[in-house]
Amino acid sequence: MTIGVIIGWFFFGLIIGAIARLLVPGRDPMGFLGTMLVGVAGSFVGGFLTQLFWGLDGEFQPASWIGSIVGGVLVVIATRQFRGERRLR
Repeated sequence: MTIGVIIGWFFFGLIIGAIARLLVPGRDPMGFLGTMLVGVAGSFVGGFLTQLFWGLDGEFQPASWIGSIVGGVLVVIATRQFRGERRLR
């Protein structure tokens, strides 16, 4: 894994995290790093769900853009539930 790949992951995570946060209504008190982590985690959640529902064999892989956004939305909702926010504003 090269530094270019790592920077690409962070850039991709930032874009996906920002889109996911925009799609879920309400305030999120997370900054730049939190948004990036939501996007990267969302990509892996999306990849897991893709393998789970479509039964793809092989090693675990991150998802495409759409799967990553869906995964990012799920991660945003899960973090809100974990922090104790019971309703979406």
